[in-house]
Parts: sequence; C-alpha cells; structure tokens
Amino acid sequence: PFDKAFIEEMIPHHQMAVMMAQMLSRSTDRPEMKQLAENMDRAVLALKEDHEAGIHIPRNRWPKYYRSKFGITNLWKYDLPKAWRLVYTITGDQIEVISIILEWFDHKEYNKRFGYKVG
Repeated sequence: PFDKAFIEEMIPHHQMAVMMAQMLSRSTDRPEMKQLAENMDRAVLALKEDHEAGIHIPRNRWPKYYRSKFGITNLWKYDLPKAWRLVYTITGDQIEVISIILEWFDHKEYNKRFGYKVG
C-alpha cells in the first residue's frame, strides 16, 4: 500500500538528517549547534531502544499540516534540552516498528506549529 511505500521512502531521508546532525557535531565551532547535534544524536539512540520514549501527543493537538502531508496515525514528541523538540510518528506492523522524525525545532516554533498561544 501507499502508506508503507511512503514510509520506506522516508527512512533514508531521515537517516540523512541524523547523519547531518552527526557531521554538524564534528564540524561546527558554535557550541550551541554542537550541543544540539549531540542532543539529537542521544534522542535518536533513545528512540531506537524504545520508540515510545517520547510523550504521546493527543490527536486534537496534531497540526493539520502533519495530517495532510504525512497521513499520521500517531504523534509523539521527545523533549531535548533548552526547549528544543523532536517530533516523530511510529509506523510498522507486528514485526517491525519504525520511528520517523518529522521535525525538530525550538520551543517558539513548536508553539507556533501546534497552535499554542503564548501571551
């Protein structure tokens, strides 16, 4: 089916993002970028060990963008230090579960994407 094909196509894309974060960690001189890359690497390792390591996001909070673009059936967030968020979905069958990173962003962008009003 299309959803399985879509997920299979997305895996290399997100693996590349993880590899880029690892490269950033080794090549940047900016401490905050190095720290973000290292935090993302730790988060990915945690998700590989336990795909439910994040916090489940209730369906009524899912951005329409994710529903239309990715056709998600679940949504999770993994909190990174300094208010950065890694947002992912889990898909698979009885044999295999795949965690796919949809986006990572800081707290301000997270609030914007999820429609939280900050006063």
